[in-house]
Amino acid sequence: MNNQSHRRMAFSVSGEEGEERLDTYLASRLGDLTRSKVQNLVKKGYVKVNGRSAKTSYRLKCGDYVNLSIPPESSNVLKPEPVEFGILHDDSSLIVINKPPGLVVHPAPGHSTGTLVHGLLQYCPELSGMGGLQRPGIIHRLDKDTSGLMVVAKNDKVHRFLSGQFKGG
Repeated sequence: MNNQSHRRMAFSVSGEEGEERLDTYLASRLGDLTRSKVQNLVKKGYVKVNGRSAKTSYRLKCGDYVNLSIPPESSNVLKPEPVEFGILHDDSSLIVINKPPGLVVHPAPGHSTGTLVHGLLQYCPELSGMGGLQRPGIIHRLDKDTSGLMVVAKNDKVHRFLSGQFKGG
Protein backbone atom coordinates (compact mmCIF):
# COMPACT_ATOMS: atom_id res chain seq x y z
CA MET A 1 0.00 0.00 0.00
CA ASN A 2 1.31 3.43 -0.94
CA ASN A 3 0.87 5.39 2.28
CA GLN A 4 2.19 8.64 0.83
CA SER A 5 -0.99 9.22 -1.16
CA HIS A 6 -3.36 8.43 1.72
CA ARG A 7 -5.34 11.20 3.41
CA ARG A 8 -4.67 10.95 7.15
CA MET A 9 -6.68 12.29 10.08
CA ALA A 10 -6.65 11.89 13.84
CA PHE A 11 -9.36 12.56 16.41
CA SER A 12 -9.34 12.67 20.19
CA VAL A 13 -12.68 11.65 21.68
CA SER A 14 -14.08 14.10 24.23
CA GLY A 15 -16.52 13.37 27.05
CA GLU A 16 -19.71 14.24 25.18
CA GLU A 17 -18.72 11.94 22.32
CA GLY A 18 -18.15 8.88 24.51
CA GLU A 19 -20.35 5.83 23.89
CA GLU A 20 -20.88 6.81 20.24
CA ARG A 21 -20.28 4.05 17.69
CA LEU A 22 -16.98 4.35 15.82
CA ASP A 23 -18.59 4.35 12.36
CA THR A 24 -21.22 6.94 13.34
CA TYR A 25 -18.58 9.14 14.99
CA LEU A 26 -16.36 9.21 11.90
CA ALA A 27 -19.18 9.62 9.39
CA SER A 28 -20.52 12.63 11.31
CA ARG A 29 -17.10 14.29 11.23
CA LEU A 30 -16.25 13.48 7.62
CA GLY A 31 -18.93 15.07 5.46
CA ASP A 32 -17.48 13.57 2.30
CA LEU A 33 -17.69 9.95 3.50
CA THR A 34 -20.87 7.96 4.02
CA ARG A 35 -21.26 5.66 7.01
CA SER A 36 -21.00 2.61 4.74
CA LYS A 37 -17.72 3.95 3.29
CA VAL A 38 -16.42 4.47 6.84
CA GLN A 39 -17.50 0.92 7.77
CA ASN A 40 -15.59 -0.39 4.76
CA LEU A 41 -12.46 1.54 5.82
CA VAL A 42 -12.74 0.14 9.36
CA LYS A 43 -13.14 -3.44 8.07
CA LYS A 44 -10.10 -3.04 5.80
CA GLY A 45 -7.93 -1.83 8.70
CA TYR A 46 -7.62 1.85 7.74
CA VAL A 47 -9.03 2.95 11.11
CA LYS A 48 -7.27 2.43 14.43
CA VAL A 49 -8.49 3.25 17.93
CA ASN A 50 -5.65 3.77 20.37
CA GLY A 51 -3.31 2.17 17.83
CA ARG A 52 -5.37 -1.00 17.40
CA SER A 53 -7.91 -2.23 14.89
CA ALA A 54 -11.51 -1.92 16.05
CA LYS A 55 -14.94 -3.02 14.91
CA THR A 56 -17.37 -0.58 13.34
CA SER A 57 -19.67 -1.04 16.34
CA TYR A 58 -16.95 -0.19 18.88
CA ARG A 59 -18.31 2.25 21.46
CA LEU A 60 -15.86 5.10 21.88
CA LYS A 61 -14.72 6.24 25.30
CA CYS A 62 -13.57 9.64 26.47
CA GLY A 63 -9.84 9.89 25.72
CA ASP A 64 -9.83 7.37 22.86
CA TYR A 65 -7.57 8.39 20.00
CA VAL A 66 -8.86 7.54 16.51
CA ASN A 67 -6.52 7.46 13.51
CA LEU A 68 -7.91 7.27 9.98
CA SER A 69 -6.05 6.72 6.74
CA ILE A 70 -8.15 7.14 3.60
CA PRO A 71 -6.61 5.51 0.53
CA PRO A 72 -6.91 7.29 -2.80
CA GLU A 73 -9.99 6.49 -4.85
CA SER A 74 -9.48 3.93 -7.55
CA SER A 75 -8.51 5.46 -10.85
CA ASN A 76 -11.73 4.36 -12.51
CA VAL A 77 -12.46 7.59 -14.32
CA LEU A 78 -16.04 7.61 -15.52
CA LYS A 79 -16.60 8.40 -19.15
CA PRO A 80 -19.65 10.50 -19.93
CA GLU A 81 -22.20 8.71 -22.08
CA PRO A 82 -25.73 9.40 -23.23
CA VAL A 83 -28.33 8.06 -20.79
CA GLU A 84 -32.04 8.88 -20.90
CA PHE A 85 -33.56 10.77 -17.96
CA GLY A 86 -35.77 13.83 -17.62
CA ILE A 87 -34.49 17.20 -16.44
CA LEU A 88 -37.07 19.19 -14.49
CA HIS A 89 -34.83 21.98 -13.20
CA ASP A 90 -31.28 23.15 -13.89
CA ASP A 91 -29.61 26.21 -12.41
CA SER A 92 -26.10 27.21 -11.33
CA SER A 93 -26.33 25.16 -8.10
CA LEU A 94 -28.29 22.01 -8.79
CA ILE A 95 -30.18 19.81 -11.20
CA VAL A 96 -33.49 18.12 -10.45
CA ILE A 97 -34.03 15.03 -12.57
CA ASN A 98 -36.76 12.47 -13.06
CA LYS A 99 -35.07 9.07 -12.76
CA PRO A 100 -36.84 6.39 -14.75
CA PRO A 101 -37.27 2.86 -13.39
CA GLY A 102 -34.57 0.39 -14.41
CA LEU A 103 -31.76 2.96 -14.32
CA VAL A 104 -28.91 2.36 -11.84
CA VAL A 105 -27.85 5.61 -10.14
CA HIS A 106 -24.09 5.08 -9.82
CA PRO A 107 -21.52 2.46 -10.86
CA ALA A 108 -21.58 -0.69 -8.78
CA PRO A 109 -20.55 -4.31 -9.33
CA GLY A 110 -22.27 -5.45 -12.50
CA HIS A 111 -23.11 -1.88 -13.56
CA SER A 112 -19.93 -0.17 -14.71
CA THR A 113 -21.57 1.77 -17.56
CA GLY A 114 -24.95 3.18 -18.49
CA THR A 115 -25.72 4.61 -15.07
CA LEU A 116 -27.39 7.90 -14.21
CA VAL A 117 -23.97 9.28 -13.20
CA HIS A 118 -22.61 8.53 -16.69
CA GLY A 119 -25.54 10.42 -18.18
CA LEU A 120 -25.19 13.31 -15.76
CA LEU A 121 -21.53 13.68 -16.69
CA GLN A 122 -22.56 13.79 -20.36
CA TYR A 123 -25.14 16.50 -19.58
CA CYS A 124 -23.08 18.47 -17.03
CA PRO A 125 -19.37 17.62 -16.69
CA GLU A 126 -18.94 19.93 -13.67
CA LEU A 127 -20.64 18.30 -10.68
CA SER A 128 -19.83 18.37 -6.97
CA GLY A 129 -16.89 16.14 -6.11
CA MET A 130 -18.11 15.32 -2.61
CA GLY A 131 -19.69 12.07 -3.73
CA GLY A 132 -16.28 10.82 -4.86
CA LEU A 133 -15.20 9.75 -8.32
CA GLN A 134 -18.03 7.24 -8.72
CA ARG A 135 -20.87 9.44 -7.37
CA PRO A 136 -20.22 13.06 -8.42
CA GLY A 137 -23.06 15.34 -7.36
CA ILE A 138 -25.19 12.50 -6.01
CA ILE A 139 -26.86 13.59 -2.77
CA HIS A 140 -29.30 10.70 -2.46
CA ARG A 141 -30.23 7.75 -4.61
CA LEU A 142 -33.20 5.71 -5.65
CA ASP A 143 -33.16 1.97 -6.17
CA LYS A 144 -32.73 0.70 -9.72
CA ASP A 145 -36.40 -0.15 -10.21
CA THR A 146 -37.71 2.99 -8.48
CA SER A 147 -38.62 6.08 -10.44
CA GLY A 148 -38.79 9.56 -8.98
CA LEU A 149 -37.17 12.92 -8.50
CA MET A 150 -33.52 13.25 -7.58
CA VAL A 151 -31.51 16.31 -6.68
CA VAL A 152 -27.93 16.55 -7.95
CA ALA A 153 -25.42 19.13 -6.66
CA LYS A 154 -23.21 21.12 -8.99
CA ASN A 155 -20.84 22.30 -6.25
CA ASP A 156 -19.59 21.15 -2.85
CA LYS A 157 -21.30 23.93 -0.87
CA VAL A 158 -24.73 22.95 -2.19
CA HIS A 159 -23.88 19.25 -1.80
CA ARG A 160 -23.03 19.73 1.89
CA PHE A 161 -26.17 21.79 2.54
CA LEU A 162 -28.54 19.42 0.76
CA SER A 163 -26.95 16.33 2.33
CA GLY A 164 -27.62 17.90 5.72
CA GLN A 165 -31.22 18.59 4.73
CA PHE A 166 -31.77 14.98 3.64
CA LYS A 167 -30.15 13.65 6.82
CA GLY A 168 -32.40 15.90 8.88
CA GLY A 169 -35.50 14.60 7.13
